[in-house]
Order: sequence, then structure tokens, then C-alpha cells
Amino acid sequence: MLQVKNLMVFFENALALNELTLTVEKGEIIGLIGSNSAGKTTFMNSISGLIIEKQLRENRRRGERITIYGEIIFQDTDITLMKPAKRVKMGIVLARERHPIFPESDVLENLKIASYLKKRKEWKKTLADIYNIFPVLYDLRNRKAGFLSGGEQQMLAIGMALIVQPDLLLLDEPLLGLSPHFQSVLVEAIVNLRKEFGITIILSEQFARPVLPIIDRGYIIENGMLTLTDTGEALMNNPEIKTAYFGI
Repeated sequence: MLQVKNLMVFFENALALNELTLTVEKGEIIGLIGSNSAGKTTFMNSISGLIIEKQLRENRRRGERITIYGEIIFQDTDITLMKPAKRVKMGIVLARERHPIFPESDVLENLKIASYLKKRKEWKKTLADIYNIFPVLYDLRNRKAGFLSGGEQQMLAIGMALIVQPDLLLLDEPLLGLSPHFQSVLVEAIVNLRKEFGITIILSEQFARPVLPIIDRGYIIENGMLTLTDTGEALMNNPEIKTAYFGI
């Protein structure tokens, strides 16, 4: 489904991603594991196309120079320089770390806003699916999003990504700052998304313990480079990974 070949991203002369190559097969859950500033968000922005928008914006105001090399192939189409709106229409959707919601609008209104690309009949069916995955969102559907807890806001952010029915869902540090309870709820939801809807998922995390049991393969990223690739189970049993990313 997705092939990333020798992807390199420079911010001025600083190398953010260094010849990163990986593949993602349809229906997989892939983990990108790395510490803060390892390059995870730059990778997610590169796949979603947000890096292209940032590059164009910086070029217009003659700001930071962003340079991109390599190839990103999605379903046999080169999307390396494609704008994010076109990638969304192709089925690539990103739920960003601290994903922006509309705090003055209620939960249902947020989900409706995110459904602008879909016909009413389509998003109404998807809305029911989202409530099935995240029952708490149905209970809170009339509450202002700004009054939700951090975990509830993260569920809403993922729901907003799901409403457009993605083929490839990118989750950038979805567990960041959440309580153990909400971490467990989201991990279970991620598993159900693949099981119920066949969505392919790439998720990035710096605290690997909750996600390694559910991923098919994990890529360890350090300083913008992939340093290790293995199954989730193998990484769970790797003592170096435990020391670096389990908080022990």
C-alpha cells in the first residue's frame, strides 16, 4: 500500500529524516517508535503532505528553507510532492499530536465539520461506526469540545479523522499525556479499527510499552534514521528497547 524510499528532509541545513525507507502493507498496524525530536512528526507530516504546505508557506515568506528528497508511493502513485487535500481524497488522513478541535462547538458539530468531503448518507453511517468504537463520544455528543478531558479530546480527534473513511490512518503520538485508562481505551480502539473496518494504521509513539503488543511491525527511529525493524513481539522482548522506550 505504501512505500517510502530514501526519504530525506532538511530544515535549512539540519537533517530531520535521513534516507528513511519502509513499506506498509494493506491492513497492517505499523509502529514508529522514537524519542522526542527523533523525526516521528516530520515523517507523519511527510506522508500526510503537511510538510509540502509548510514548505510552500516558508517559500512565500522567504523563511526557513525546507528540502525534500526521496519517494513516497501510495497505491502505486507517487505522492511525494502532492498537496495534503489531494492525499485526503486518496484516503490518507492524519490525526496529529494535540490535534486541533473546535472547542466552542460540541462533539457532534466537530464531527460534522470534519465530514465536509462526504455526502450526508456516507458520513451518517460512519458516525454510527465512530460512536460504536468510542461510546463515550455518543454520551458527550452535545458537550462543548473544550470541556472534554484530554483523553476524550483525543478520541474526538481520531473520530474526526475517521469520518472521512480513510484507507491509511496516521496517528501521531495518540497516547501522549493520557492516563493509563485512556491509553488502554485508545489502544483497544486502534485494534478494533483494523478488525472492524480494515483500516491500515501507522502510529508513532515515544513510550512503546502500550503499543508494541498490537503492532505487526515496528520501526525504531533515532535522529531521523531507522535503526531497527522487527515484529512487535520481538521488540517487546528486546532488552535494549525495554530500557530505551519502556520507561524502566
